[in-house]
Amino acid sequence: MADQNLRILLVEDEQTLSETIKLNLEMEGYYVNAVGDGKTAIKVFKEARYNLVILDVMLPEISGFTVCEAIRLENLDVPILFLSAKNHPNDRITGLKLGGDDYLTKPFNLEELLLRVHNLIKRSTASKEVVALSTYNLNNNQINFAQLEIKRPDGTITHLTKKESLLLKLLIEKRNEVVSREHILETVWGYDIYPSTRTIDNFIVTFRKYFEPDPSNPKYFISVRGVGYKFTDQV
Repeated sequence: MADQNLRILLVEDEQTLSETIKLNLEMEGYYVNAVGDGKTAIKVFKEARYNLVILDVMLPEISGFTVCEAIRLENLDVPILFLSAKNHPNDRITGLKLGGDDYLTKPFNLEELLLRVHNLIKRSTASKEVVALSTYNLNNNQINFAQLEIKRPDGTITHLTKKESLLLKLLIEKRNEVVSREHILETVWGYDIYPSTRTIDNFIVTFRKYFEPDPSNPKYFISVRGVGYKFTDQV
């Protein structure tokens, strides 16, 4: 039996399957919080501690891939196990690239699911090494995402808000890619009331003040009209 303190977030919109998985996990001794859509998943993940996330890919409103990306912006350690009827190799690769730890296709054997859950949590509690972006040097400014701060070349410190850190991390992780406003809203703001486009623009203006040699002629943080934004490190 598992430790009753081990908590699992189950995100599955098919009610019968969700109830079956939840029951079997609870019989193994896990605490399970089951939700049925991506927005709710992001909300409840931010509100509590979990030892594992079991995440369906095809969810209402926000896909499981986007939920995974939103979780990884804030938490690099919690294991994520994808469940999906999509068994194409590209889907599996996408899930793993976004930070998933395992990918199980439907239909699956419940015993196999329970074994994978056990192994993922065991490896996680054994403090497995996670290679991910925690710091970044931009134009001689050292960004520390965990500490929410920027260390300037002269040694002074600029503090970041949580939203600034999340958006900055998202853009840097997707450097040289155009990131749509919709994707930013889903991953950074998640379940919150969506801000206006102008609000996101203001964040970009702030980043330019922090990092650009000439904020009026940006080379790092580029607005792509009608689409979104792109970070390009030209150094």
